[in-house]
Amino acid sequence: MNTRLPFSRASSASSFPTRPRAVALAAALAALVPAAGWAQSTVAATASGGTQTIVVTGNPLASDDIAAPSTTLGGDKLTLRRGSSLGETLDGLPGVSASYFGPNANRPVIRGQDGDRIRVMSNAGASLDASSLSYDHAVPIDPLVVERIEVLRGPAALLYGGSAVGGVVNAIDNRIPRESIDGVKGAAEVRLGGPADERGASALVETGGNGFALHADGFWRQTDDMRVPEFNRPMDDGSTERRDRIRDSASEAKGGAVGGSFVWDHGYLGAAADAYRNDYGAVAEEGVVIHMKRDKLALAGEVRDLDGFFTTVRGQLAQTSYQHQEVEASGEVGTTFKNDGFDYRVEAVHRKLTLAGGELEGVFGLQGESSTFEALGEEGFVPTTHSHQAAFFALEQWRLQALQLSAGLRYEHDHVDSEGDAEDAAQEKFGPPQQRSFSPLNASVGVTYALDREWQLSSNLSYTERAPVSYEIYANGIHAATGTYERGNLDQDMERGRHLDLGLQWKRGDTHLKASTFYSRFSNYIALQATGEPDVVDEGESFPVYEFRGVPARLYGFELEGQTRLLDGAHRLDLDGHADWIRGDDLASHEPLPRLAPLRLTAGLTWQFGDWSARAEVQHAEKQDRVPSNDTATPAWTMLNLSASYRVRLGQADGLVFAKLNNVTDELAYNATTISTVRDLAPLPGRGLMAGLRMNF
Repeated sequence: MNTRLPFSRASSASSFPTRPRAVALAAALAALVPAAGWAQSTVAATASGGTQTIVVTGNPLASDDIAAPSTTLGGDKLTLRRGSSLGETLDGLPGVSASYFGPNANRPVIRGQDGDRIRVMSNAGASLDASSLSYDHAVPIDPLVVERIEVLRGPAALLYGGSAVGGVVNAIDNRIPRESIDGVKGAAEVRLGGPADERGASALVETGGNGFALHADGFWRQTDDMRVPEFNRPMDDGSTERRDRIRDSASEAKGGAVGGSFVWDHGYLGAAADAYRNDYGAVAEEGVVIHMKRDKLALAGEVRDLDGFFTTVRGQLAQTSYQHQEVEASGEVGTTFKNDGFDYRVEAVHRKLTLAGGELEGVFGLQGESSTFEALGEEGFVPTTHSHQAAFFALEQWRLQALQLSAGLRYEHDHVDSEGDAEDAAQEKFGPPQQRSFSPLNASVGVTYALDREWQLSSNLSYTERAPVSYEIYANGIHAATGTYERGNLDQDMERGRHLDLGLQWKRGDTHLKASTFYSRFSNYIALQATGEPDVVDEGESFPVYEFRGVPARLYGFELEGQTRLLDGAHRLDLDGHADWIRGDDLASHEPLPRLAPLRLTAGLTWQFGDWSARAEVQHAEKQDRVPSNDTATPAWTMLNLSASYRVRLGQADGLVFAKLNNVTDELAYNATTISTVRDLAPLPGRGLMAGLRMNF
């Protein structure tokens, strides 16, 4: 039976932030930097959508060599991979999996790390939301309106803060145009089908002239409960029920943006306002619907080709208002989460200098965030908190022929303050107001060396410190999504780690091979662990007690990817594949770290003939039985995926007609990186045929 959510019209009404603070912040940035922005404007996704050479998220200097492993999706490849969430879109890339709390709340996991160790950004700015607090909270970024996604694997704390210790996901759009636009251009996409019976559409239009560039976009997506192979769903009374859909997984999302820029030969200055709405079911709580809304006002710009020591200055500023309500089956609002704040980033690139026979270039920057988080209602297990972060960072890069060295430093100061219990609180839960402050220091050195025209070596060594976030310090209450009683630690120390990454790359013509291995050792790794205390009983339900504790830990693994051309000419046939493996240990308890992906293997064949393209891909995940004592093993699985596309041309417009059939054999599979209390409730998607059309004009 197809299940639809009882969506409320009021919950999906759009409203843009017009607070005085946003106006004041915009004026402040305009006075501070005549133009600001982000270096990704120098790199555009190609029509064919291949992996980009320059991954600017990893290096604001836009160098074609960075020591950290990275992946970029754009163009046709992004069109064919798009899912209903960032996690689904990126899952299966080398080193990337997904938290998968059902199809809607699905956050990226990089090298076994998730939550506040992964920095999810929009145009290199913070995505202020509540997605890292709980696995059932979605990221308010829809892949339908994203033009390119860049993924940086491994520590990126130097540029983006301690919360990027596991990696970075940067979703890039053109809502603030960075280049001049002549005439009118745009794109539109429709998608139908899949295991959730998705109906989705998006469109954007851009125009300009006389130094102005304008952008407008919008999207809409609706899904039913996700179809899966028949499975035994655990029930609250301990029994099981045979199901072929994930209960309460339907959704409806919509949003849009308007933006504009003043563009000149050496820079731009622009602004954009966007709204996002998403209503979706919470698969772990029967009948619960989450109404999410996020409004954002952003300003960005850049000035290039300046005289003097600094040749480029860029910056950005954003004001965000986020809220989501968890509505019970009765229609009552159980809990309301709010996160309001702003973030800014300013970078200055200095001119190239000659040093020791080589060329030195670098960037200095300031970054800051300020937000107020509230969790109001029966499931509010974190007090109202105020978080403030200010940081200075510097990155220098020296190149001499085939050798490139980079070094950087970042210093932060963080405040994480709790308001404690409200004056009219029915019971004491969080105590009096508390204040904590931290000063994380991060450092990194990297090297890339071209052995010859075909071989390249890379290495990156870093030291990271991460300030604990609000819930790791102040949490104290029942967390319904995980079925536990979670408690923070008022004496929580910073998370500290050392990281080594080694890479080797070979390329000859259309054949290439990349291999990387990594090792991370944490002297203090903040983990949520069972305390062994008696369960907390509430309204007849028992909740085991867990506490955020700092423990010594290590993570290590490898990633391997490659491609070779089997057939060239009018018909082209390429064989590609990748593999990744990770292992993690809590060195205090001598148990494995939880929710790590097993060994994963992917192999695919891609055929091209003129405007036609087709692909067959096999994905395999080994059994994950190396789990902590409070978890269970996840069985192995193998899936076959097929896709085909045809490039169409209609006058001045061109586009792509596509179809993809995933999980052809309808394999019942579970995600090892899903939290154990939800894993049996939400298998991976079953067989589903998706078709669509994307046109560019």
